[in-house]
Amino acid sequence: MSRYCLALDLVDDPQLIAEYEKYHEKIWPEIHDSITGGGITDMEIYRFGNRLFMIMETGAGFSFDKKGAMDAANPKVQEWELLMWKYQQAIPGARPGEKWVLMNKIFSL
Repeated sequence: MSRYCLALDLVDDPQLIAEYEKYHEKIWPEIHDSITGGGITDMEIYRFGNRLFMIMETGAGFSFDKKGAMDAANPKVQEWELLMWKYQQAIPGARPGEKWVLMNKIFSL
């Protein structure tokens, strides 16, 4: 098992943040299936202000490249991603068009 931590910002608008959270109360079944089918075994998202932090655990053989290719070929995932981009904005330091940014682990107890 591997654990990854990623960050993303939301558009700093209380109404949009509330809408974003509402979508995540019950994600579309196709999105759930895409997440688990891509080798992600657990995922949590936390928010402080407009900053999001995701903890993602994956099984053996998980690859960001493989998951990205699966998502690119899935019209429902593309529809979800386009919808979510209305609420999201790149975190400072992200490459153009990059959403979730992988964080570097700097400490472990």
